[in-house]
Amino acid sequence: MPLTECSEPPATEAGCDLVTVPTRQGLEAVDILRRGAAGDGVGPVLHDDGGDTLGFLVPPGTAAGWDVPGSTCTGTNGRGLRLNPEPPVEGSDWLVPPGDGDLATDPAVLRAALGEAARLIEAADNCR
Repeated sequence: MPLTECSEPPATEAGCDLVTVPTRQGLEAVDILRRGAAGDGVGPVLHDDGGDTLGFLVPPGTAAGWDVPGSTCTGTNGRGLRLNPEPPVEGSDWLVPPGDGDLATDPAVLRAALGEAARLIEAADNCR
């Protein structure tokens, strides 16, 4: 199931948009973000039960200007996503659970990590 259907949170919770990418590129991006410079952390990341996609939580409003090829950014229209132990999207689970760190991944940092991940994957595929 794609990671696009958000459940309704209580009105007091902040919203997040969801950037969905193919699993291979997403896993590379998570690695890149985790070894990045201070402040370039990764926020919560979801994976679907089918293993086809990863979803990065990003600040609300990101969907309006998201244009990274091979990915989709879904706005939550002010509904937000619940950041508790239960994943906010049915048929998913946390790859990087919400914690004390970043509440969402910075869109500019994610864009750069996804670009680097795509280049790494292309280079690896061309070496075969």
